[in-house]
Amino acid sequence: MNTPFLSRPFSSFARRAAGLAVAAGVCLGAVLSSAQAADKLTVFAAASMKDALTAVGDLYKSETGTEVVFSFASSSVVARQITAGAPADIFVSADVKWMDYVSKAEAIEEGTARIIAGNSLVMVAPVDEAKPLALEKDALLQRVGDGHLAIGSPEAVPAGRYAKASLTSLGLWGAVEGKLVHMENVRVTLASVARGEVALGIVYGSDAAIEPRVAVVATFPDDSHAPIVYPAGLVKGAGAEAAGFLEYLSSPAAREVFARLGFKSGE
Repeated sequence: MNTPFLSRPFSSFARRAAGLAVAAGVCLGAVLSSAQAADKLTVFAAASMKDALTAVGDLYKSETGTEVVFSFASSSVVARQITAGAPADIFVSADVKWMDYVSKAEAIEEGTARIIAGNSLVMVAPVDEAKPLALEKDALLQRVGDGHLAIGSPEAVPAGRYAKASLTSLGLWGAVEGKLVHMENVRVTLASVARGEVALGIVYGSDAAIEPRVAVVATFPDDSHAPIVYPAGLVKGAGAEAAGFLEYLSSPAAREVFARLGFKSGE
């Protein structure tokens, strides 16, 4: 059975490609040149990666002719879909936990998972309520008032788990727990704030960067939660072309897209 991927050193692309070549019964040269093939790849990914991965997929198609199709949802949802046998080539998670879950289920090609990006955690409000907020009890409760604070469900959504960890670390969880509404993924949280349905929401910095109807009113300290990272790996049985796109996700072109859209380096 596979061990959690962060306990294994990452192998080189050539080593991963060679393993895929053996599994698929094709030559290594075919794997390494697979980016030239005009086939279609399917990527299951965390909802917070929607804009960035779509942009990277467009770049990849323009350079290689290979179309990349995406399915976005909470990491927990897509992880369970993959372990249930959904036809995906690559899985991109918003945290290590769900990559380990898929790896332990032996649904990820061993040695292929790697961190492709990082993120920050922020508090957002509707843009017309953009006054900075101190991350302390009285200020937070006053801002929420009779409204609610939206977060991803901590039981399943990585952004919600990071939010709970940060609020707990800062001594705020008990004070606001009764004001929380749990959302199915971070983009639903973002949309609820943008529409003014809740007073505040906790999302990733990259989410706030692409939504003009919200404003960042506070940034959570990095040491108040586990590092926010995005691991990506090849799903078992993925076509040889998938190795090329996985490698491309760590390329300078992809890193530029991630940085432009508010992601941090995952290194």
